[in-house]
Order: sequence, then C-alpha cells, then structure tokens
Amino acid sequence: MLKPTARKRRAPRLKGMTVARLIPNMITVAATCAGLSGIRFALDGRWEVALGAILVAAVLDALDGRMARLLHATSDFGAQLDSLSDFVAFGVSPALIMWLWGLGDLGGPGWGIALFFAMCCGLRLARFNSRLDKLPPYAYNYFQGIPAPAGAAVAMMPMALGFVLGDTVSIPPLASGIWVVAIALLMVSELPTYSFKKFKLAPRWVLPFMVTVGLALAGLFSAPWETLSLVGVVYLTTLPMSVRSFSRLKAEAERLQTDEPSVDEMSADEAKSDGGTGKDGDADNTSASIHPLRNS
Repeated sequence: MLKPTARKRRAPRLKGMTVARLIPNMITVAATCAGLSGIRFALDGRWEVALGAILVAAVLDALDGRMARLLHATSDFGAQLDSLSDFVAFGVSPALIMWLWGLGDLGGPGWGIALFFAMCCGLRLARFNSRLDKLPPYAYNYFQGIPAPAGAAVAMMPMALGFVLGDTVSIPPLASGIWVVAIALLMVSELPTYSFKKFKLAPRWVLPFMVTVGLALAGLFSAPWETLSLVGVVYLTTLPMSVRSFSRLKAEAERLQTDEPSVDEMSADEAKSDGGTGKDGDADNTSASIHPLRNS
C-alpha cells in the first residue's frame, strides 16, 4: 500500500504594505522635491517662485508627521527619511538660493556663509534625533533652537523684504550674510523655542486665534511677501517669551523634585516609627501591612 504523499509546504507570503501607510513617506519625498525645485527656479532667476517652493516644502513637512500618526504609519524609516528631507529642503536649498540671490556678491565669504548655514541645519537635525527620547517632561512642548523649517523661512526674510521694497531700496549683501549667520547660530543654540504643534490654547483664546489665522491667510493671498515678513517678525518676538516660559517650568519641576522625599528617607522614617511601637511580633506584622514599602 502506497503511503500518502506529504503536502507541499506553501512558500511564505511576503507581508505587504498598504498604500495608505506609504502616504506620509510620499509627502516627505514631495517636500524634498519642492526644496530642490527651489534651486532650479533660483538658477532661472525666478526668485519669488524659488522662495515659494521652500514654503511649500515647509507646509508638506508639517503634514507628513501628522499624517503618519493619523494613519498609524510611524516608522524608523520614515523618521530617518524626514531628517534627510529636512536637511535638503531647509538646509542645502535655502543656502544655495540665498547664495545665488545675494551672498554670491560677497565672493568667498558669501559661499562660506552658505556652507555654514547648511552645516548648522544638519547639526541641528542630528542633535534633535539624538535627544528625542532623553528630554524631561517639562521640555516636551519646546524645541532646542529654531527648528529647521522656521530657520529656513526666517533666514530668507531678506529676500522677501527685497520683493516688498522692489527697486527703491536694495538690501546690502553683507546685511543678508550677517542675518543668515545669526539665524544659523539660533538653529544650533540651546535656546528653547515653542513647539506650536503641541501648543494648547485656553478656550477664551480659540476665537481670537482663529480670527488671526483668517487675517493671516487673507493677507497671504493679497500681499504674500509683506505678510510673510510680518509673520517672521512675530515669530522672532516669541523667542524671549518661550525662554521665560521654559525657565519657569524648569524651575517648578526642579522645586518639586527637591521637595519630594526620597525613598531612602521614607524607609528610614518608617523604620523609626516601627521600632518605637512594635513590642511584639503582632505589632510588627501590623506595621508591615500598613507600610507597603517594607513589603516590596
């Protein structure tokens, strides 16, 4: 009698990935493309479109993380891709655009300023990734230094002001260079800055905030460069406020940590109280049941 043949083992199926889980990475890649396209527009002398491409990259950068959390598609690959995209779109591209626009008139120092800005952006991103899981609770709502998208936008403010002023007033290349260096230093500084994506508003401020956003959007469509310049100035004015708020939270956290008794002190106090009242085994057992630290 012939033995029944064993069933053939099925080849293991590869785990696929839904298109929805790829959407955040696709947005990140689109942000990279927008930043690189800004260089191309700058080479063609289309300065307004070049600056607009960097702003589009900033909007896409703000969307990819939220989309990843919404679709439960967060991953280490996405985090690394996002950092690479930020370095290209907000470090390399703005540096080259500003060099083509005005820093190139400074010669060698102008190119050095462009390199300095790009490297500061890369260092800022590397520091952010290395400290992501090491922040104290009171620092969760703050960045260390100006974030890369905001740094790129603020560093290019001289270009936006140049669009506003037109041919009436020319911005000196040296002034633009000093400005770019200052923003680069703020990016790598330890200065605490607000993380507005985690910023919470009191109920009474919700309506004024929405009205302000509506006015900003209206100004963005009617007078884009004036509005963007004003937004940049407002953002810079929040830096002293963020430092003061961060310092207050840090001092409060340190005070609470100092006032909180340590475990060793609590155990010593409990041992003294047990030694003074415990005259027999029953009393000691009762005391041990009352104080859970001794049972641990």
